[in-house]
Amino acid sequence: MNDKDWVLLTILNEERNITKTAERLYISQPALSYRIQQLESYFQSQLFIRNRSGLHLTPQGEIAVQYAQNMVKQLEETKEKLQSMEVKVKGTLKLGVSSIIARYMLPEMLQDFLNEYPEVDINVITGFSSEIEQILVEGDIHIAIMRGERHWHEKKWLLSNEPILAASKEPLEIENLPALARIYYKTDSSLKALVDSWWKESFQEPPKITMAVDNLETCKEMVKKGLGYAILPGTCLKNERELFTYPLYNKQGRPVERQTWVYCWDSSMKFAAVAAFFDFFKDYNNDYLQNIKIKQ
Repeated sequence: MNDKDWVLLTILNEERNITKTAERLYISQPALSYRIQQLESYFQSQLFIRNRSGLHLTPQGEIAVQYAQNMVKQLEETKEKLQSMEVKVKGTLKLGVSSIIARYMLPEMLQDFLNEYPEVDINVITGFSSEIEQILVEGDIHIAIMRGERHWHEKKWLLSNEPILAASKEPLEIENLPALARIYYKTDSSLKALVDSWWKESFQEPPKITMAVDNLETCKEMVKKGLGYAILPGTCLKNERELFTYPLYNKQGRPVERQTWVYCWDSSMKFAAVAAFFDFFKDYNNDYLQNIKIKQ
């Protein structure tokens, strides 16, 4: 059994389908079936059961797949350690990034980084910050870029303090928001809590939500059509020309802002690509946020 078999078992577990697995491995279905038979002979156990719905793991198969997944992970980590010993910065950098950051900040960040370090390979997973945090804890990524500060005792730094803005097609007065149609969109719990807290501090009545959509981009398009205003993070309004935007302030006159933090394990800093990423973006906050244009 070798590294190709570990990958084969891992992909079989993901696909549970001979045809799709063969396509991903660029081999024929007969060759794949033969290799499965060889593995079952090697383990002297049946690993998969086939029926019309696809492949199903036997208890022995579950153990074999878990072993293969561990071996693939150990092999990747060994390669990363060896690559980090080279003078050049290279290797694989695994990032977990909050969805909005991935949409609006990450492409520019990675372009700048790869221009400096072209031999680094980047793997990116996106999702809500709570999902990214779990993936970081499980050790499946090197670096997590998430909304909000966490109780984290290892390496971290503040990437950005972004303003929270009211955005509308036409000019408006902040004090009139309760009487205006608001478009709500599904977002992470930290931003919702931040906006809800500001609203309760600023107004006695609830917002007049006339439309609820499932994502930020749809919300922004609705605002551009003049169907209502929305409260949005400043990141998604960078260089926005079609909308009027208004920073929110609390009772003390301070801007309402949301922090984005970068986290990683101390042990990951031993990898040259991870250390280079941290060093490269320490001053990224100011360079990025100064390009957010506010039209009032």
